Amino acid sequence: MDDYRQIADTYAIAIAQGKLKPGDRLPPQREFARAHGIASSTATRVYSELKRRGLVVGETGRGTFVRAVPPSELPALTEPAQAPVDLELNFSVLPGQAESQAESLTGLLRPDVMDTLLRPTSVTGTPLLRAAAAKMLARAGWEPDPASVVFTGNGRQAIAVALDMLVPNGGRLGVEPLTYPVIKGLAARRGITLVPLPMDEHGLRPAPADLESVHAVYMQPTLHNPLGVTMPRARREELARVLDKAGVPVIEDNIYGFLADDHPPVAPHRTVMVDSLSKRLSPGLTLGFIAPPPELASQTPVTARAMGLGAQHFAMQAATRWLTDGVVERVCADKRVDAKARQEIARACLPVEGDPGAYHCWWRLPDHWTAEAFVTAAARQGIAIAPATAFTVAPGNAPRAVRLSLSAPPLETLRTALATLKKLADTSDPYETVEP
Repeated sequence: MDDYRQIADTYAIAIAQGKLKPGDRLPPQREFARAHGIASSTATRVYSELKRRGLVVGETGRGTFVRAVPPSELPALTEPAQAPVDLELNFSVLPGQAESQAESLTGLLRPDVMDTLLRPTSVTGTPLLRAAAAKMLARAGWEPDPASVVFTGNGRQAIAVALDMLVPNGGRLGVEPLTYPVIKGLAARRGITLVPLPMDEHGLRPAPADLESVHAVYMQPTLHNPLGVTMPRARREELARVLDKAGVPVIEDNIYGFLADDHPPVAPHRTVMVDSLSKRLSPGLTLGFIAPPPELASQTPVTARAMGLGAQHFAMQAATRWLTDGVVERVCADKRVDAKARQEIARACLPVEGDPGAYHCWWRLPDHWTAEAFVTAAARQGIAIAPATAFTVAPGNAPRAVRLSLSAPPLETLRTALATLKKLADTSDPYETVEP
């Protein structure tokens, strides 16, 4: 019987015509069934069909709500927002940074040097670049073997290479329940099942039994995205013991680590460390880094080459100069100061959570708002933010929260945008226009 599809079509039309608005709550399925004179099983099929079409989203314990926007076919949070104030994508280019980077690259534009840079190169780069990269990645007494470092076009490509090495097609990857959205896209394209692991306010806390079915674990223990929390040393040591007992390898994403105090890798001897220059410097001209454990040192460059994800020659040489002449170190120091200043603004405006040194923070919304409805209402104010659903692994289990990326707008624009969001959160009408 296709009756449930006909009912779903009716609701799809109502949503398209605006009769049902983003954030509107559908009745409980039992009430829905009584209202339409249908069986409860048919009502369940209607709701499932609406979810399949991307028109509604379920929130555990709260009900089913009309989605704010149709879901994108592309991985979330990979393109700059079109709103005037972008608090969705996290990137920072500080005043004076472009001049500093450009000065460092002057010598690369000579014809004799450019002739070399126009030729192909290896994913392993030069000894000078590998040594500089290993020094940059070093922390808390740990430093990767420079000979093992491999270079990709960006951090996302570094993750893709690590994933390809550790998890087969159709395999299982353990992740934090809220995780980097690109992981969700990479896993979906290879049929990999993401397994949300137990997590508390200090980070992952799986028992050995939780790891029995996974091929590897992906995590961000330092300035976690989106929560902004950093795993303390005691938890890292505890987790390392569990991983050792389970014999599970780790992909550790240290993309925001430069903003935090030094923390050792959770389990260095079984960790593929991935990082990039995207957050340290900028996403427009960047480089990805892979530092594998010894047993994967020979496989990593082979996989990167096979996947066609090696870095461009010009980017490698640019990075070599930035790493060796102090540009990266100076910009990162300035960004640590900048991030703290932006966090102070955010905390003065909103009850946000996370590390006070991060470029992003987590905001649990008032009870009368769903994340989807609030994102839509913020967009009407010209402010782009990211809902919890962008990061949630288990469907229908998203918290009523949003991530705020603080790094892109000028400070006064940021202050005004956050004040606007505060006033918007205090209203109950998603269509109300507020002034900061």
